[in-house]
Amino acid sequence: MERLKSEFLESLKENLGNHKEKESIIAEYEMHLDELLLSLYQMEYDEIREEVYSRFGTPEEIAAMWKEELSYTPSNMKWLFIAVNILFFTGGAVLTLAHNLLDWEWLTNLWFNLASFPIIIAFIYMFFWALLGYEIGRGFGHKGKRVMKRTFIFALIPNVTLMVLTVFHLIPREWFYPLLTETFIGVCIFLTLLLYPVCIISYRWGKKASI
Repeated sequence: MERLKSEFLESLKENLGNHKEKESIIAEYEMHLDELLLSLYQMEYDEIREEVYSRFGTPEEIAAMWKEELSYTPSNMKWLFIAVNILFFTGGAVLTLAHNLLDWEWLTNLWFNLASFPIIIAFIYMFFWALLGYEIGRGFGHKGKRVMKRTFIFALIPNVTLMVLTVFHLIPREWFYPLLTETFIGVCIFLTLLLYPVCIISYRWGKKASI
């Protein structure tokens, strides 16, 4: 097993060339190789080798994947998710204003149809935050946690701002009728508290998927 591990890591090191994350990538694959080899100790050498390459891919494939990742910068990923979240809020604000200021029947029907399943909307929105953690974990692996935390904090600003404005009646709650009931506000606060754990779990899932 040590020979297989050594060959795999040496080949990976060679194929990574001058990749700036070379040492940390090697260390991470070494750790996962140890875990996998430990679970396969009862198998024959050829079977183990086949299983390792099946799970991880060849060193050439892994190196190519990590070189491709260099084109995705943490900054681009961070601002992409922040922009998407701002787009959600901007779209919601425009729809709310239009619904309250314009006497358009189709818009009123659209508003009440959307407001009729608020919990589903809330869970779809939770999926966005799960995707945020997963994509950062998958894209940046071990170094993505700091990116994920920064993205989470910046992306959360519109959520907290709207929540404060609504809770303290700085925005008329009547504008959101029948969406904003006391129960739904409580559910929103609860789900907001879950956002960070959701991001962390998804990030770890994405990080594992990147291996």
